[in-house]
Amino acid sequence: QVQLLESGGGLVQAGGSLRLSCTDSGRPFNGVAVAWFRQAPGEERELVAVVTLATSRTVYSTNAEGRFIISRDLSKNIVYLQMNSLKVEDTGIYYCALDDTGTADFEIRGQGTHVTVSS
Repeated sequence: QVQLLESGGGLVQAGGSLRLSCTDSGRPFNGVAVAWFRQAPGEERELVAVVTLATSRTVYSTNAEGRFIISRDLSKNIVYLQMNSLKVEDTGIYYCALDDTGTADFEIRGQGTHVTVSS
């Protein structure tokens, strides 16, 4: 079974930047698209951004639009989430997820990476 690994989280001040990475242990992603989700305490899991692996088409949540950039590097088998102009409300655990059927049914298969934005 695919096990995704997220990294790049940390503590950053509001206005700062972080770049998250998602990999399937260096193997090519066996799917159609990869998404990033955010889970904050007491809140529902929120879709942040999606990138299609073949065409690099991207979709963003309203909160992420204009501040975050999702991209994929197929030579390295990594999907990135560049997060700029971070806000306190961006705090949470970020998970990447794979859609392996093309039905937008994303399955989280990793432990996530923690992002804390301080004021």
